[in-house]
Amino acid sequence: MNILIINAGSSSIKYSLFENKKLLINGLEERVKDYKKILKKIIKQLAAQNYTIDAIGHRVVHGGKITKSKRITKKLVKQLDKIKELAPLHDIPEINCIKFCLENFKVPQIAIFDTSFHSTIPDYAYTYAIPQKISKKLGIRRYGFHGMSHKYVSLHAANVLKKPLSKLKLITCHLGNGASITAINRGKSIDTSMGFTPLEGLVMGTRSGDLDPAIIPFLQKQKNSIINLNLNKTELFLNKKCGLKGICGMNDMRDIYNSKSKDAKLAIEVFCYRLKKYIGSYMAALNGVDAIIFTGGIGENAEWIREKTLKNMDFFGINLDKKKNKISKAAMQGPLVISKNNSKIKILVVKTNEELMMCEEVISIVSR
Repeated sequence: MNILIINAGSSSIKYSLFENKKLLINGLEERVKDYKKILKKIIKQLAAQNYTIDAIGHRVVHGGKITKSKRITKKLVKQLDKIKELAPLHDIPEINCIKFCLENFKVPQIAIFDTSFHSTIPDYAYTYAIPQKISKKLGIRRYGFHGMSHKYVSLHAANVLKKPLSKLKLITCHLGNGASITAINRGKSIDTSMGFTPLEGLVMGTRSGDLDPAIIPFLQKQKNSIINLNLNKTELFLNKKCGLKGICGMNDMRDIYNSKSKDAKLAIEVFCYRLKKYIGSYMAALNGVDAIIFTGGIGENAEWIREKTLKNMDFFGINLDKKKNKISKAAMQGPLVISKNNSKIKILVVKTNEELMMCEEVISIVSR
């Protein structure tokens, strides 16, 4: 069975074609403006190489109250249309891709939700302290994201640690332009840094992360040459002009690391300090932890981020091996342990593979 995985972002389309779980071909189209045009191009390229498509999996960032992957029907598409404004940068282009594929393919199509892995979070962790009448009617709660990545690396960490996932307490750190951290108890997410939308939590490339809510109305009241925000501009401001970019003018961690500016140095300090605080709080929530896992573009490749974040945490039994931490990309073919042998808490780097995780979800549903 050939399975096409489609992952549409705010300006890109990632795609992977699997034969069962074996990757056949993948690609990335960037600076996308016309999603239908690019999908037609991708399909044409696959057909030219005589690849057939037996099923399609779509990554949907925000599933709202939907708690597991589902076959796509017209009814489901209507549901997604109603909640697309919760993650407009990702869900709107993906829904457009879904509609195009439904029109052009008579094969099973599955929606895989970033939020579904976090459906196990208890009510005291997902509830916001606003009137319950409002939150229940509007569905305002912590949903969490990067679910496929957190699930994938937790499974692989269990293999490395040679223990069943059902007996482990893990903290998984997905660090990229978008970043989130999750507390996993016995294979289940019990808390995560992203919330109602992917804007909450860690400092990200262009997203603010945690922010005092009173800052928003304060900024909206300012009408001057520095800032002039209405409702639509505020959403764009928080998603595209804040985070690392807001602090130092750059959102790529490689550029920030190579910069000599004070603001770039501050951006790294703020990023790592926020991450360190979350790690500490999740250790408390889990009542101890067996391993901390780093993944994502920054988590896998930026050893200075791992070192700075975990510095002075030996009190907790976290002891990073600096030599092991300086790993090469060639060594990243499989999960690596980068903690000292005597470290009470193991530290791992696991290369994520959200596409493979989604492929497995598609196989599971289609084969029922």
